[in-house]
Amino acid sequence: MAIRRAQTLLCLSKLKTSFFSGSYLRLHRFSSSSSHLSTQFQDVGFIGLGNMGSRMVNNLVKAGFNVTVHDINRDAMKMFTDMGVSARETSYEVAQDSQVVITMLPSSSHVMDVYTGTDGLLHGDNAIRPALLIDSSTIDPQTTRKISLAVSNCNLKEKRDNWEKPVMLDAPVSGGVLAAEAGTLTFMVGGPEDAFLAARPILESMGRTSIYCGGSGNGSAAKICNNLAMAVSMLGTSEALALGQSLGISATTLTQVLNTSSGRCWSSDKYNPVPGVMNGVPASRDYNGGFASRLMAKDLNLAEASAEEVGHRSVLISKAQEIYKKLCEDGHERKDFSCVFRHFYNGKDEV
Repeated sequence: MAIRRAQTLLCLSKLKTSFFSGSYLRLHRFSSSSSHLSTQFQDVGFIGLGNMGSRMVNNLVKAGFNVTVHDINRDAMKMFTDMGVSARETSYEVAQDSQVVITMLPSSSHVMDVYTGTDGLLHGDNAIRPALLIDSSTIDPQTTRKISLAVSNCNLKEKRDNWEKPVMLDAPVSGGVLAAEAGTLTFMVGGPEDAFLAARPILESMGRTSIYCGGSGNGSAAKICNNLAMAVSMLGTSEALALGQSLGISATTLTQVLNTSSGRCWSSDKYNPVPGVMNGVPASRDYNGGFASRLMAKDLNLAEASAEEVGHRSVLISKAQEIYKKLCEDGHERKDFSCVFRHFYNGKDEV
């Protein structure tokens, strides 16, 4: 513990720089006391109380933070006010009560509106109260970088001896609803490294792992790349298992082969898409729950747009996008993305 604290203090003593959107931004130094965020920053705002956000808020409350929430769904807010958690009518009001604000929203446009729209986090004059803004939504890196630049142009309403300017981190998550509930999410974090180190106590109250990915937008980029790999591996696993059935091999037997051979992957040994092969996964409950196909389609759209932005050739993105778009058009948009085994490859349940 002492070694880790010494490493943190050494890191915090260095001045960091960040490059994004063609701009060179000089980042401000944080004092060594920012490693003790749990005592320095207790007031945390949270915007977006959906399946993920609501569970993340529960873990923040359990960790002892003073949480203030907002969502356009009043029923979602009432669930927390009934528990004694403060709620506000607008994002701007949340910002007035918070030293740190976390957002967990459906899309890039939602995040942009919550930050820069009417009654948004940056609404009003150029001075804001939160020193740290953390976006855990899955959005494109370009939008993240635009918002981060807007945040960096603001000043702090209440000067703190170790924070000269507000800072934004992009910190999307992996693990889904079950990990959000259990507090075992993985955070992929982009932004100033000093701010990442300062944010870790908050992130670790909601997750098991937090990985620093580099400058602003790199957390969003990591999430998009992770979900692309997840989509492609699910398609490959589903296609192989469906082909095996057509060739006379049971899915249970072929799964055993895959999981003890070079074909092993998360989609085969942790999230098997064949009903009847594995308990506790969406395939075992008619593909209900889990990660909806429409969300996978959305993330593949983000991957395609990001690839086009940098001129990257993306054959598998296009094919995966085509398949998940068809799944949604066929009425399976709310089913878990592993339903591709049944509804695209016509795979059979294991009896």
